[in-house]
Amino acid sequence: MLGYSFIPDFTPMKTKSVLEFSDVRAIAAAAEAEALKNNWSVSIAIVDDGGHLLSFQRLDGAAPISSHIAPGKARTAALGRRESKAYEDMVNGGRVSFLSAANLDTLLEGGVPIMQDGQCLGAVGVSGVKSSEDAQIARAGIAAIGL
Repeated sequence: MLGYSFIPDFTPMKTKSVLEFSDVRAIAAAAEAEALKNNWSVSIAIVDDGGHLLSFQRLDGAAPISSHIAPGKARTAALGRRESKAYEDMVNGGRVSFLSAANLDTLLEGGVPIMQDGQCLGAVGVSGVKSSEDAQIARAGIAAIGL
């Protein structure tokens, strides 16, 4: 071709960490242990960074609706790259337009992103007790992998 030269860019491709199955198992076990320690009947969902379900458990006695709410909280936290409580706070503060945000389907506290070096690896969503207790369970799960 006339006037064009192609010089390839040899900078290395960017890489990112991902949740491995062993991470998911550790998070699920630690979250379950936190719930059981407190005698809380909850549903626990773990999703990847795209909001796709990796793990789900509904503990004995958890309300059936919690099996829909927990994955929604997890998806919201993963896709938004922030705790689902941030959206709840925005709505409660009068910014009701977030109620129509696409794919942020559960704007309630209890969804916590799994962050490493500023990157979202996924999220944990919990439903069944007070929202702050749901978040406590999610954080306990995430702490099991050192994040």
